[in-house]
Amino acid sequence: MAQNDTKMDTDQQIDEGLYSRQLYVLGHEAMKKMSTSNVLIVGLRGLGVEIAKNVVLAGVKSVTLYDPEPASISDLSTQYYLHPEDVGKPRASVTCPRLAELNAYVPVSVLEGDLTHEQVVKYNILVVTEMSLERQLELNDFCHQNGIKFISTEVRGLFGRVFNDFGEDFEVLDATGEQPLTGMVAAIDNDTEGVVTCLDETRHGLEDGDYVTFTEVQGMTELNGYEPIKVKVLGPYTFSIGDTSAFAKYQRGGIFTQVKVPQIVQFSSFKDTLAEPEFVLSDFAKFDRPAQLHVGFQALHVFATQNDNNLPRSYNEEDASKVYEITKQLNEKLKEKAELDEKLIKKLSYQARGDLSPMVAVFGGLVAQEVLKAASGKFNPIKQYFYFDSLESIPSNYEISEADAAPMGTRYDGQIAVLGRKFQEKIANAKQFLVGAGAIGCEMLKNWAMMGLGTGPNGRITITDMDTIEKSNLNRQFLFRTKDVGKLKSQCAADAIVAMNPDMKDKIDVHQERVGPDTENVYDDAFFESLDGVTNALDNVEARQYVDRRCVYYRKPLLESGTLGTKGNTQVVIPFLTESYSSSQDPPEKSIPICTLKNFPNAIEHTIQWARDLFEGLFVQPAENVNMYLTKPDFVETTLKQTGNQKEALESIRNFLVTERVMSFEECVRWARFKFEEHFNNNIQQLLFNFPADATTSTGTAFWSGPKRAPAPIVFDPSNNNHLDFVIFAANLHAFNYGLQGKTDREWFKQVLSDIMVPEFSPKSGVKIDVTEAEAAQPVSSDADEIDRLISDLPSPKTLAGVRLNPAEFEKDDDSNFHIDFITAASNLRAINYGIAPADRHKTKFIAGKIIPAIATTTSLVTGLVCLELYKVVDGKQKIEDYKNGFVNLALPFFGFSEPIAMPKLKYHDTEFSLWDRFDIKGDPTLQELMDFFQQEHELEVTMLSSGVTMLYSFFMPKKKLEERLPMRMSKLVETVSKKPVPPHVKSLVVEICVNDKEGEDVEVPYVRVQIRD
Repeated sequence: MAQNDTKMDTDQQIDEGLYSRQLYVLGHEAMKKMSTSNVLIVGLRGLGVEIAKNVVLAGVKSVTLYDPEPASISDLSTQYYLHPEDVGKPRASVTCPRLAELNAYVPVSVLEGDLTHEQVVKYNILVVTEMSLERQLELNDFCHQNGIKFISTEVRGLFGRVFNDFGEDFEVLDATGEQPLTGMVAAIDNDTEGVVTCLDETRHGLEDGDYVTFTEVQGMTELNGYEPIKVKVLGPYTFSIGDTSAFAKYQRGGIFTQVKVPQIVQFSSFKDTLAEPEFVLSDFAKFDRPAQLHVGFQALHVFATQNDNNLPRSYNEEDASKVYEITKQLNEKLKEKAELDEKLIKKLSYQARGDLSPMVAVFGGLVAQEVLKAASGKFNPIKQYFYFDSLESIPSNYEISEADAAPMGTRYDGQIAVLGRKFQEKIANAKQFLVGAGAIGCEMLKNWAMMGLGTGPNGRITITDMDTIEKSNLNRQFLFRTKDVGKLKSQCAADAIVAMNPDMKDKIDVHQERVGPDTENVYDDAFFESLDGVTNALDNVEARQYVDRRCVYYRKPLLESGTLGTKGNTQVVIPFLTESYSSSQDPPEKSIPICTLKNFPNAIEHTIQWARDLFEGLFVQPAENVNMYLTKPDFVETTLKQTGNQKEALESIRNFLVTERVMSFEECVRWARFKFEEHFNNNIQQLLFNFPADATTSTGTAFWSGPKRAPAPIVFDPSNNNHLDFVIFAANLHAFNYGLQGKTDREWFKQVLSDIMVPEFSPKSGVKIDVTEAEAAQPVSSDADEIDRLISDLPSPKTLAGVRLNPAEFEKDDDSNFHIDFITAASNLRAINYGIAPADRHKTKFIAGKIIPAIATTTSLVTGLVCLELYKVVDGKQKIEDYKNGFVNLALPFFGFSEPIAMPKLKYHDTEFSLWDRFDIKGDPTLQELMDFFQQEHELEVTMLSSGVTMLYSFFMPKKKLEERLPMRMSKLVETVSKKPVPPHVKSLVVEICVNDKEGEDVEVPYVRVQIRD
């Protein structure tokens, strides 16, 4: 038994350092509810341990394991916490201490003895993975009667299922997890319909049946603070709220906010639903399968009961026929009978003894999320059955026989039982490159280790990740432990999977270089050409696109995936078959207009972004400018050549080195107090001087209306925590810039502040304030005399030898550096200026840090889906319909699969080509030879030719220059024109050409690869 001492009770603070990314998925309330749930997991083979791992990482009150059965060698196919020396020992007791290491806040223990009702009643949630159907039905009846949430799940080869029973009145507090919608109101009718129109034709995003509340409505004030109102959607910009005819007439303003109303979901017992199942579809292209698999899985249990608890033998026709006969009999008992496909049911029988790591990952992530739903009421649960299969992953190049699928007494027997020995050899001899060893990377490597990927004589895995491990990683990057914080992710991940499967030893190349243009000497031609495929586990689009371009160039398959909270997606890129990752792009993020940020915020997101920019403007950019001024002799000259910010840059240097240079922490406090006055009082006074609260526009409408909120200056009060926070955090960050020791004693600050005299501010006439985006976009013109005065005020760098400032490089996950503290304080003060509801530190960190919400459940499921596609890549499938791109949202829950988009084809003359095609030219030809080749071989006239950003030839080039270049070999030409040598690792040049066809029309053609070295 393993028991952790640290507990996360509801009274205790949630460890935001550990759970930060998950908190942005689930929220504090859901996690507090989870911390009261005791979970019992029955069955500790691969599926049970995967569920347990994800639940322990998520943070419930306790996890108890029940599985007294002895471990077998075939369990090692998916059970990564069992080692060869554990064979014969009880699965639960061996696994328990290894699971307990994952999260110090979650006690993990083993239930000894029999699984009796007296034991089960101690738990809030029961998850069953290994048990006869008869016993499951009996246990579920008990759980249903006693308010215990019950989940039954099993994976058989490439088939899997889930059943949920959360009781007759389960409350779902938030079905989607999406942020409540909010919007500004332009008009509300006084009518029996009460039509609400949104401001500036902004889509409201609401659906029929949603509930909203109102604030800041003028005129029809009865709506402010009114109980949630059910809406009826009339169009994308309008909705009705019922009878408003008795209310006062609407004048202006108002904000609507969506309210999440709890819903009651009624579940029936396992026994009652067998004859009348309700399905969540996993794949709309397989809509007829759930009903068949519903009786098929029952047939497996009946077969096992009749055969001493033995499932059908792998690919045994006699057993499969029996299973099909049982299925037919069971089908007769259904109220709505399924149309049975004999081949499908027999495939289920063939694979029943199989145990595949990717399938276990899919269902382990899915079921663990259902456990969290049961514990918290957050998100919509599966109601009540879910069936999924990935039969497309079966090798298509040969038939698997019973002999080929027979056990060999190895750790891969579970996989061999489904895919056969020949395919196991192909997996073992595969050469894969994993880019990234974060959350997705860890899960991917675990799956690869269980699959035995790269363990053969010709197999190899390469991992790269330049990052080191941080505390916030531990909640979802399960290969890492607290002792690993600060170490390289790639190396720790490699060490962890070798411990899981010793066959991986000496089969992993560990790198720490990022994959990019600057490391093409590391990831060169020889490297990429040796690979069978690449798997991305990256967290940014730019890096993904670069890897994608390399895979297109080297014609290598790419497996791409990503997660965002409970959402996940997978994409398969196959040479000469599909489009590439870069072929389609997401729309750009909506940016906040500059005028809104500077003068007219109306939402907390605006004030947070303003505060984030203020942080850069106060604590990063000035210090960087000073350091460049002191170290680069031509800094002033270079700055003067830039447009827009010369004055600002030079002023910041003068202020930090002369007029506002601080020598003590007390001076930092004075500086911070003045900054408070400048940003939250003086600037607001100036804005109201230019545009008084009663100002009107040229059309006679109120200036401060619609999205413009009239601000109010803040008078500094040292007894106000918000005010004092700003000064404390700003003073400490300013002190950091100068290398001074800071303080946080609030009483000391109040004493120092009492002696600081702040000059009275009087607004000035003639100060220009931008109102429109067009005005804000105009370049700021600087007075030449003023610039000269600023330059003359700057001290000579020689007089400041050795002086350097410390820029406060933004780091969101260090709670001791004051970065998020300052941004929270500044944002909330500006929010108070404009009458916007402030945000807590947690929300501010999320927005300012641009944090991507993440949870282990989604990551587990998505990597499972990727590895199901990896089977197909290893098999070399060449039909696009064999592959699946996936999109899932575990919150809803929603599953969508589609064929990858086929590669787009273009044409010149009668030749079709795609992004995967190119012209390959060997032997480093001259420019003239290259142009002649296209003219003579392809009837294409080259009009322009470039390499990278270097133009090598154009039809309008001067004759003399042309005569110089035509006889040059391509390598020499590139070096001459670019004025840079071709790096020694580069074997080929990539050349883009513009050409005219034989009719003289400009046509698009593939790029050219010119091989200049062997």
